[in-house]
Amino acid sequence: MQPVEWTTDLKNQYDGILLVTQSYETLPPQLECLKAPLQDYSSVDSGLSDEVVVLKVPGLPGNRLLFVSTGPVNRDYDDVRRFSDAAVNGIKALKTGMQRPLLVCPEHPEYKKSTLVAALGALHALYMPLEVRESNTKPNDYKVCVLGLWVPQESEGKRLVQVAEALESGVAYRDIGGSDPERMAAPRVADYVQELFKDSPVEVVSDVKILEKEYPCLAAVNRCANIPRHQGRVIKLQYCGDGPITTTLMLVGKGITYDTGGADIKAGGFMAGMHRDKCGSAAVAGFFQILAKLKPKHLKVIGSMAMVRNSVGSCYVADELLESRAGRRVRVGNTDAEGRMVMVDLLCEMKEKAVREVSPQLFTIATLTGHAIRAMGPNYSIIMDNGPAHRSGNAAQWQKGEVLGDEFEVSRIRREDYEFHKGKSEYEDILQCNNLPSSATPRGHQTPAAFLIMASGLDKHGVDSEAPLPYSHIDIAGSSGPFPGVPTGAPILAMAT
Repeated sequence: MQPVEWTTDLKNQYDGILLVTQSYETLPPQLECLKAPLQDYSSVDSGLSDEVVVLKVPGLPGNRLLFVSTGPVNRDYDDVRRFSDAAVNGIKALKTGMQRPLLVCPEHPEYKKSTLVAALGALHALYMPLEVRESNTKPNDYKVCVLGLWVPQESEGKRLVQVAEALESGVAYRDIGGSDPERMAAPRVADYVQELFKDSPVEVVSDVKILEKEYPCLAAVNRCANIPRHQGRVIKLQYCGDGPITTTLMLVGKGITYDTGGADIKAGGFMAGMHRDKCGSAAVAGFFQILAKLKPKHLKVIGSMAMVRNSVGSCYVADELLESRAGRRVRVGNTDAEGRMVMVDLLCEMKEKAVREVSPQLFTIATLTGHAIRAMGPNYSIIMDNGPAHRSGNAAQWQKGEVLGDEFEVSRIRREDYEFHKGKSEYEDILQCNNLPSSATPRGHQTPAAFLIMASGLDKHGVDSEAPLPYSHIDIAGSSGPFPGVPTGAPILAMAT
């Protein structure tokens, strides 16, 4: 992507204009030359604002103008995603043969990031899956050769393009999250991450005995996948910005490379698409890639990716009693609740480190529950704060991601969620799960957060403790993207915001 001012040599650089705006009537003076052909078209076709329209306009690059209206953006339910959606539709319409389009999206007065959001939408539509890129793809096989971005001033444009490319660099999310369960089996995820961050510290834990000792709940899930090509990995990343550290983010991502459900096997066709159950860990990797590009100061980030396959065979089973890293006796209720199991000991480890960090904030990120989709619908992430995080207004901070179109809903962890996971007999301290799918369980996306708090020992760091630790659980089951299709990248834009 490159920033472009409106000059006379555009015709030699680009072969078409992709115009994304609410209305051609509000175009700024620099783009006055685009109004007349659109006015002429509108005089004979009232559907200009409802369709993607391609016009032949002599004098423009490639003599082509592709117009995409966002439609209304001022209603109660409109948001900045109108600009991203329009850019995606425009890129899909490049069957006109454009290989060097110039994206023009003037900033909307009510959406200060609308140009950036449109650029991110276009880049998302231009993403090519990892497996396709690795299959001897030639440069002319890509969807476009060059994407230009019009900006009123070149100095502002350079910064805008820098930010857009940095945010898009979180493409690691799509590579890891979207690739099939063999291309991104746990060992190959570790290889990919080590290559991606070859100039940064990456620690990979693969020894089964170490996993069993340090992360017993994760090791239980990994038990059945303990063969070389599927063997689990814990991948640890760290970023430390320049200057005195004022905030420390501590991220744990769920990375189930394939979820069969385990002994509680997913039946009736519900297993298809379960290679996407690694998008929580993919988000951690993608966020670190953005950090590497933007290099924010005064910030420290510690990340752990729990890469495990939930297979069938000599697997862990319901009724088993396991002792978590925090020393809590956990009774397994359902092996398809494996996500919380692979994260809980890593969260406990983060808790142990947090007491030595500056202003720590702990997070788990996971495609965790079908209930999240049933409760909030697709396209929305859900964030749930513990007591200290709620008092600091953390969830509201994450909702600011809406300026880039990364939308969040807020749920609360209530007393019923803790009571749900209390042990039902003297054998166990904590019940991992009930025997129903989360979508059939009341408060099915909130209760796992309570389990993670209880089984990791974070319940000893609430508002009533001497060492309160802010912790938030983020469920991206609905927002991570469609299958079939390309993962969205949620929630890394909100994290970057």
